[in-house]
Formats: sequence, C-alpha cells, structure tokens
Amino acid sequence: MLPSSFLSVPLAHRALHDVADGRPENSRAAIRAAMDAGYGIEIDLQLSKDGQAMVFHDYMLDRLTHERGPVRGRTAAELGQIVLDGGNEGIPTFAEVLDLVAGRVPLLVELKDQDGAMGDNLGPLEEASAAAVQNYEGPLAFMSFNPNSVARLACLAPDVPRGLVTDGYKAENWALLPENTRTHLRDIPDFDRTGACFISHGVNDLNRPRVAEIKATGAPILCWTVRSPEQEAEARRIADNITFEGYLAAFTA
Repeated sequence: MLPSSFLSVPLAHRALHDVADGRPENSRAAIRAAMDAGYGIEIDLQLSKDGQAMVFHDYMLDRLTHERGPVRGRTAAELGQIVLDGGNEGIPTFAEVLDLVAGRVPLLVELKDQDGAMGDNLGPLEEASAAAVQNYEGPLAFMSFNPNSVARLACLAPDVPRGLVTDGYKAENWALLPENTRTHLRDIPDFDRTGACFISHGVNDLNRPRVAEIKATGAPILCWTVRSPEQEAEARRIADNITFEGYLAAFTA
C-alpha cells in the first residue's frame, strides 16, 4: 500500500530544480531545496557501468552535462565527477540520495526502462535499486513505465510499494515504441500482474476510462508532469496527487 504521505504533499519532479538558482534536475541541491520547502520528491534511476543505481534521468549524458555518451558507459565514481550543468555537484548515486533524504519526505523513485522497448531484458538496475533500499527507513515507492521492471521489483523488494508510470502513448511522443506496444501499454493491462498499488499517469490523459477504473478500486492516482497552477487545479479533479515542476505547487488541506 502506498503510504498516505505520498498523497499529502505535492511531489517535486526530478526534485525542486531550477538551474537559474544552481539546482539542476535530480541534483543534491534540488533535493535539499525540495525538502526545505516541505515537498515530496520524485527522482529517476539509471545504471552505471559497474552496476550502481545513479540518480539521473536521461540515458545519455549530453543534455544535462558537458560530457557525451551513455550513462552506462561510465562507472559510478566517474559519473560522480561529472558536474551537472547549472550546478556544482556531480551525478549522485541512489545510495547517496537515500542518505541525504533519510526519510524526511516521501521519495518516489522511477526506474528508467533498461530494455529499450519495455521488454524483459532487464534486471541489474532493479537488483541495484532493491539492494540500496534494504535498510532505508521512511516513505519510499518504486515505479516504472516498464511493467516487467515493476514485476521484477515485486520479487526483489516485495515490501516496497510499487506502481506503474502510465500514459496515453500517442505516437508522436513515443515514436521509438512499436504501435502494438503502445496499444498494449495504453490500457494498463499489467496493473494486477505486477502487484502495483498505484499509477502515475500522464496529466493530459487523465480522462481515460481505464484510469477511472483503477481509481474505483481504491488505488491512488498520481500524475505527471503538472507545470502551472491552472493545470494543477484541473488535474486534481481526478488525480489524488501531482508531480510538478516549473512553479511552486500549493499544499492542499
């Protein structure tokens, strides 16, 4: 079951990032800022060359650093020396972030798809992530777009709440996924199979009937990514909580 704290405070997408203030996405600075503001935190995990879970969104280093190439091409130590653009800190390991958060706020952890096509060619990132949280105390949940990743986590970390990141899977937004895969994932057929207890659904697709069906079972509905107070107000008509960025979300009663 998803702890109630995940529904009581807004979740800062990739932490409370703002490069204009020296806080790149998924950085320690952004995580500290989110905690200071009282927000929950959403982060992303990728795998290093030496099998460690790293807090980083992209598969490639290019967009977020001055380096080039895949994250998986560097060791955790090497990634830790790569300074995030707009900040003064390197890429953190998941273990480092767990020590930093230390249960102070809810931590929503997305494992990025390591198969490339939402298939089952995965395992090392799930194993590293599960190992990192063995002794963690505090509200934490795993999630992934890839249902196979969530199913693997059910075996590796059965006591950690887990959910599916879901979407309407429009072709223009998911051009690299085959049409049959998009069609399959769009209807969220793997919710029960994976033992998921929540979904985090694309904010522009919340009116989908399948979302209402899942909500009717009592499962929490989170959503991503809200970028304005107006969009937040609309999303909260359906979603139990939001993941936000680009503004300061309101704390609801």
